[in-house]
Parts: sequence; C-alpha cells; structure tokens
Amino acid sequence: MTSTPASEGDIGRIHRDRSVGPSPGCSLHQRRSSAQEEFRRAASLSTSSEHRVEFDDNRHAFRTSLSGDDQTDDEMALARPSISRQAESRSNVPLLKDERRGRQQNVPFVRGADSRAVSNASRRSSFRSKTPDYDSERATRRKYVIASFFLVLSLISFTVQTQTAVFIQQELGWDKPYCMLYMTHGSWVCLWPVQLLILRIQKRHLSWAAFWRRHVYLLRTTAQMVESQDLHLTSRESHKSPIPYIIRTTAIVTTALTVAGGSWYVAVNLTTGSDLTAIYNCSAFFAYAFSIPLLNDKLRFDKVFSVGVAIIGVIIVAYGGGHPDGIPPSETEAEKASNRTLGNLIIGAGSVLYGLYEVLYKRLACPPEGTSPGRGVIFANTFASLIGIFTLLVLWIPLPILHVFGWETFEWPQGEARWLLFISTISNATFSGSFLVLISLTSPVLSSVAALLTIFLVALVDWKWNNKELSGASITGGILIIIAFLLLSWSTYREMDEERRRRLEEEGSDAETDD
Repeated sequence: MTSTPASEGDIGRIHRDRSVGPSPGCSLHQRRSSAQEEFRRAASLSTSSEHRVEFDDNRHAFRTSLSGDDQTDDEMALARPSISRQAESRSNVPLLKDERRGRQQNVPFVRGADSRAVSNASRRSSFRSKTPDYDSERATRRKYVIASFFLVLSLISFTVQTQTAVFIQQELGWDKPYCMLYMTHGSWVCLWPVQLLILRIQKRHLSWAAFWRRHVYLLRTTAQMVESQDLHLTSRESHKSPIPYIIRTTAIVTTALTVAGGSWYVAVNLTTGSDLTAIYNCSAFFAYAFSIPLLNDKLRFDKVFSVGVAIIGVIIVAYGGGHPDGIPPSETEAEKASNRTLGNLIIGAGSVLYGLYEVLYKRLACPPEGTSPGRGVIFANTFASLIGIFTLLVLWIPLPILHVFGWETFEWPQGEARWLLFISTISNATFSGSFLVLISLTSPVLSSVAALLTIFLVALVDWKWNNKELSGASITGGILIIIAFLLLSWSTYREMDEERRRRLEEEGSDAETDD
C-alpha cells in the first residue's frame, strides 16, 4: 500500500470525474482500467497536511481521512498496515487506544514474539476478574442446594437397599452375595439413559440432532477437564481423545468398588443390619485419611474432631446395645452372635477399601473445582453408568468359577425374592448415582459422614417395621452422628468459601499485574 498527499481541489476534481464515470458502453475491463487511472492520478498529486488519500492497487480501496475530531480514527486505520509488510507488522496493536479501552495510559504495549501470549493471558485474567463475588457465592450456594437434594435421595435409597438385602438373604434364604453384587452394580448402567431422558424433556425445544451434539460435546469437554484437572483446556488437550483415560479410570475405580462392595454382601448374612451399616460407613475416617496424601487436603482440627465424633457414634450404635431385660439369647441368636465378629471384621476391611474408592473417584474421575454443578451432576451419572457397563462386561467372569467350585451356586431368585431383589437393585443404583454426585460436588469426607445418617434411619426402620427395640445406644449414637455431620458440613462450607475468596483474590491480583 502506498500513500501520497493530494490537494483539496484535485480531490474535488477526482470526485466529479468519478461521478461522471465511463460511458455506459464501456466494458468491465475498461471501467476497471479507468478507475485505476483515476487512483494513480490522485496518488501523483501533492496536497496540504490536512487531507490524505490512501490507495491500495490490489483491493481498489479509496478512502479519505480527515484531521481534527477524526484524528483518533485516522491513527486506528494506520495501525493496520498491509499484510505484505511482514517485517514491520503491527498485527498485535489494538484497534482502540489505551484510554478508550479502559486501560492505564502510562503502561506501554508489549511487543515482540511473546506479545500475543501476554495479551491473551491479560484478557483472560481481566475477564475472569470482572466476575462479581456475588455470582461465585451464589454458585456455591446452588452447589449445596443440589447436594442437599441428592443427600436426601441417597439416604432414602440406601435405607431401602439395606432392608431389602437383609430380608432377601436372612428371611428368604437367597444367599448369593456375589451374584447380588453383580446385579446391583450392573444396574448402574441405567443411570445414563434415565438422565438422558430427563435432559431431553428439559430441552425438548431443541431438535434431537442439536440436543445430542450438545450433550456429547459437554461430556467430551468435561472428560478432558477431568484428565487435565484444569478448567481452561489448551489446544493440545482439546484435540486429545479422553476415551483411553476414562477407560483406565473406570477399571481402577470399579475394581476398588467391587472388592469393597463384595465385603458388604458377604457380611450381610453374618451380622445385623445396624452393625452392617455402622461399620461400613466408618469409611468416612479412612476417606479423610486417604484424602490427605491423594487430594492434598489439609489436616484441620475441626474435620478431625467431626470425624472422631462420628466414629464414636458408630461404635456406640454397633456395640453399645445389650440383650434386653437380661433374657439369654436363643440358639439362633447365639449362632448369629458368634458370626457377628467375623462379619464385622469383613465389613471393616470393606470400609477401608470403600474409603479408598471414594478418594480415587474424587482424584481420578471428578472435574476440577470451579466446574458448574449441572455439568458435575451429568458427568457423575455418566461415569456411574460406565461402572455399570464395566461390571456387566467383565465382572461376570467369577460367577461360573464360584459355581464350579461350589462356593456360590448360581440360581435365579424365585417368587418374592425376585421382586425384592429388583427393588434392592434399583435402590442401589439410585444411592450410588446420588453418592457419586455428592462426592463430585463436595468432598469424599463430607459424603461419607452424610452416609452415616443412614445408621439412625436403619435403626428407626428396624424399630418400626421389624419390631426391634430402639435402644438408648442407638439413639445416643445417632445423635452424635448427626452432630458430627452438621459440624463437618459447616467446616466444609467454610473451607470452600475460603478457597473461593482466595481464588478471587489471586485472579484480581493477576489482572492488576497484567493491566
């Protein structure tokens, strides 16, 4: 592009010539040649400093820029030279001046090879720093509201699952621990289709193609966030397929879950329902122990105290009750009491593994902090369905082995056991999906302590439906567990609020440094 001055009179003459234009009979080539000749005549003339004419021979551009009030626009136009001038390119120069962009005037623009990276980082930090603190606080509250809903759902479903499983094995005699585990965990595969149906009803105004494309994109990007543990994906991360990572993670998490869950089904026929629920939910302590090295959680006194109070409540419920009225136990009760120690040991080992499973899921399969609650819920249920698929496709292998060696003869449940097993399976799928959502939105420790609330619920159900006495130990232990849950909830909320404020302060300081 070349630029030469022209006089005011010559410019007027050029405009008059252009208004007349070539004759109608001229060809397109002649008209273009005539226009080019006019522009060359303008470029060869001299002018005053008040007017300039810019001519681009390749683009046939003609522009007159005036001085005075339009001086800023003139400088903006000159800041974008021809693309052919690569040696003196100023492609990173902003269109607006600093004072019009809202930036400080005394900060020079950074040029050079790294200027694009600096500019992009500045824009992102500045943009995020403009997010009001109110929006972040509202997002935290919304996360806790959603978590509260899934907490209630998990408590109800786990209570139903416990009562039906105990009744099937102890009263109906269908004692098939691994088969029951396979069926219940395999039922998780239904979580994603049910979720997809609910989402489709909510987004029914969209076409199916648009809805499906949006859903797949959300799952893919969330999986990439899970793998990178970063909300802002790089170009390389956004083009990398997350499928291999998700398959490996599913195998690891499902293996830990299967071993822990298998201990629950083995011990369910060896101990009481209250003991089973109490000891199994001691996973809160082990979840906190594993979260310190694996999740880099801080050792906080309020958390340790809350978990300790919960464990004390569990011990009171499990071992505080004696036989009522001093009546000696019957032969059947004595036999169950002799197996109770073995069952409690088995379920204790399962509790340790379940705590590890919770932390592994949070570490390997949850999106990073700052992800929207809706996205976290959708991905949690999708990952639960992947666990169900892995169970159905892989974990059937032990079934024929157990059958051949006579350790667990395979047979389908009949009559009432079939329908109760169906209810127990659906309840387990509901509990597991809700529990994974709780872990994703909060933390493994809070989710485990929240699950301890089922102890008191199971004791109440035993008292109401099974005519079992509600002892003072069950009441005292249940109250302690509720207090521990409330203390830990407040501690977790305060910790999340502190983390949110710290993150906002860091983003604000980054924005000031960039500006």
